[in-house]
Amino acid sequence: MEGMIELGRQDTDPSRRAVLGAGLFSVALTIPGWQDVIGRAEAVHAGRMSRIGMNEVEMVIAMTERISDLDDQFGGRHARPMAASFMVNTVALYLRADATDEVREAMLSAASDLAYLTGYMAVDEGVHGLAQRYYVKALELAGAADDHLAYCTTLRGMSVQAVDLRHGAKAMELADAAAAASPKAGPRMFAFLAGQQAHAAAQTGDRVTALRKIREAESSMERAESRSRAFGSYDPSSLNYHVSQVRYELGDVAGSIEAMRQSDQLRYGVYRRARVRHRATLAERQLELGHLEAACATWHTALDDFPMVQSGRADDRIKAMFGLIRPHIKNATVRDLYERARKAAPSSLVT
Repeated sequence: MEGMIELGRQDTDPSRRAVLGAGLFSVALTIPGWQDVIGRAEAVHAGRMSRIGMNEVEMVIAMTERISDLDDQFGGRHARPMAASFMVNTVALYLRADATDEVREAMLSAASDLAYLTGYMAVDEGVHGLAQRYYVKALELAGAADDHLAYCTTLRGMSVQAVDLRHGAKAMELADAAAAASPKAGPRMFAFLAGQQAHAAAQTGDRVTALRKIREAESSMERAESRSRAFGSYDPSSLNYHVSQVRYELGDVAGSIEAMRQSDQLRYGVYRRARVRHRATLAERQLELGHLEAACATWHTALDDFPMVQSGRADDRIKAMFGLIRPHIKNATVRDLYERARKAAPSSLVT
């Protein structure tokens, strides 16, 4: 477990030895029984607790869920320092404590989920080397826990990072590995994995595989939705995003716009960061077809949420917007958008 401890120290200030810090303390307030959560964490740091149980596992799971909620709403820059601090100051100590085999395996799984989330937030910030180190640690922890779900989810996350960086072949390799790591996946997870395989295949120009995989994802999603609607996991909005990406990579810009609109309409309101990014992407594609005023209207909807989001990926889309609208600055609609965006965005994105 020392590798995990060292990784955490690279990503947080080790001098901040308050048990959870102000940020994490406020997150803990939202967890039922938070007084007990704080007390247990204090006991670990004070050396009064040498053995952990399922209560500690449940606390790590709950904290990871709350940090994930913050990430969805406000972006990785706000939430990642909390996750890194929690990992090095609390979870790493739990992993070194005595426990039954059942508790230890469960704690390894919980730690894997936290490492994956922290890596995902590093991707959102654009700190890709650090993200990869967290992802590798998440794989190691999932493997030690024999947790196939966490293992394949992390591989898929690595594929998403690769495809966003335009490394299509590597993205396909990782997406295929994720699917192979979970041979007994349920329909929602199968759709989750097939959608990513479709996106990666489309980026490599493999039209046949891309279309086959997106059909498989759609079929699996139909089965999943007929059973239950799962909030916070792969859902119809996510599927439509993959459909949009596949269509765009295969040259169908108009089709990609329609699918992205569908994704936006179906997205749960809590996903503010995704809303900014995907609406800005939609605007870029509208402009690509020459629909300047429609694109400006869509960019305005992205700007509605942008000031509340601290995200490197969202910043990239707003910076791209400035570059795309600058040649049209004499247009009154564009000037209105430019002036609004200039006031809402950091100066580093405007220039």
